[in-house]
Amino acid sequence: MIHVRAGARSPVSFSSRLKWALALAGALTAFAAPLAQAASGGASLEVPGIKVQTRHTFSYTCASGANFKVTYFNAANGQSFALVPVDGRKLLFVGVIAASGVRYVADRYTWWTKGPGADLYDTASGDSAKPVLAGCATIMR
Repeated sequence: MIHVRAGARSPVSFSSRLKWALALAGALTAFAAPLAQAASGGASLEVPGIKVQTRHTFSYTCASGANFKVTYFNAANGQSFALVPVDGRKLLFVGVIAASGVRYVADRYTWWTKGPGADLYDTASGDSAKPVLAGCATIMR
């Protein structure tokens, strides 16, 4: 086990952490089908060993005109998840460390929220790639 002091740099590179996070997100994508049913049917997320404390669904509209809903799950152990529709399928994103806002990863995608705004990135397009969905904002009613 590696222990890191507060403020100390991790001995693991950013790309290694990103690969690990993407692998974890890919593994959790296996839960997407039951989760998609849960989100549409009003049921709760059930994963052995993880107790969901809160669930919130928000509607988003993006600069491109895209409209969709994202469901966020916060677990008792501090983990957070987001169910985001991407290319006609719902992906289970896992919350990871972010310098600003909240960043979620699944498969090759990153859903990055900052306040009421969010962007979707395709990480396979490179670090400097523009978002595939930009200027998304929660619809306030």
